[in-house]
Amino acid sequence: MSFASTLGWEMCQVLTYAPLTPFVFAFALRFPIRRDNWFRYSLLYLAAGIAFSAAHLVLRAITPFAYWDSQHREFASAIWDSHAHMFRIPWLTLQKQFFGGVVDDITGTFVPIALVAHAISYYQSFRERERRAAQLEGQLAKAHLQTLKSQLQPHFLFNTLHSISSLMLTDVQAADRMMTRLGDLLRLSLESAATQTTTLKGELEFLNCYLEIEKERFGERLKVTLDIAPETLDAIVPHLLLQPIVDNAVKHGIAKLPAGGQIRITVNVQDGDLQFEIKDNGPGLGRKGATSTSGLGLRVTRERLESLYGQDQSVELLSTPGDGTTMRIRIPFRTQNTDTAHEQINSPSENSILKVPGMRPENLIA
Repeated sequence: MSFASTLGWEMCQVLTYAPLTPFVFAFALRFPIRRDNWFRYSLLYLAAGIAFSAAHLVLRAITPFAYWDSQHREFASAIWDSHAHMFRIPWLTLQKQFFGGVVDDITGTFVPIALVAHAISYYQSFRERERRAAQLEGQLAKAHLQTLKSQLQPHFLFNTLHSISSLMLTDVQAADRMMTRLGDLLRLSLESAATQTTTLKGELEFLNCYLEIEKERFGERLKVTLDIAPETLDAIVPHLLLQPIVDNAVKHGIAKLPAGGQIRITVNVQDGDLQFEIKDNGPGLGRKGATSTSGLGLRVTRERLESLYGQDQSVELLSTPGDGTTMRIRIPFRTQNTDTAHEQINSPSENSILKVPGMRPENLIA
């Protein structure tokens, strides 16, 4: 046998599997073997394997290397007799080839193709389950965050209504101004009802509406100092992050001082993290160095930060009797990709206090 004859024989033997491979692959994907159907599908696969072997024999029969013609000592086609120049099918030879190769066709080619199809199918199913599980986990996390946020909104609303109620009988005009500010506060709250994060500039705008309400209540007794690094205004922060903390500082710090007090809010970037510090000069929460986790606002804030950032955040609450309370928060520093974020930002010096749009000058002290 020449090399060309041997090569032609091997190519006709092997490459005739190629046109049948997509059909076997599609069959295996259409009828996957599972634990509950393996016996019934095994018979189906056996029948498909026999049909596969028969189809392979037919494809090989039309090639010039269908079988070895011992009479002329050469390879020949199973449908065309090149010596008699006529169509002729050697049924007995094809029958012997079928029974001699059906086991090899099924075990050597049909089954491996089906196994590859099953492996790919199982892998795709696994990835699909992972994707659905990730989506479900994300939806649960989003629902949890929305629940936590929904707990904060009535929290500050009830506190604000209580403040308005306390002024109704003593200063009607101040109570009316507080109602107007509350309307602005609710508008901002509704606009961001479905969002969990906002820019620091937007968060400060929301905080400003709340402070205007408290300013009507406390008057000159409430002083607020904002020390905001300009590069942090584009930072992405959780919505309603600062308001519950400042509300606690007002309630447990400033409200207990007859002469009033001061709240200082500092925001800057350190080591790639956004650092918040909210400090009041109130009476403190208790013994020296004590920390507290009580209060709905603080508890929900901690839970939201853990849900949003995991271990990449920290909350520290320190209180010293007679020297006020300090809240420190650290979250990753991230910004949104917009070109309009700096349009309304002035260019203050590093040591100057940044004035947030809408914040009244009397609320700021140097």
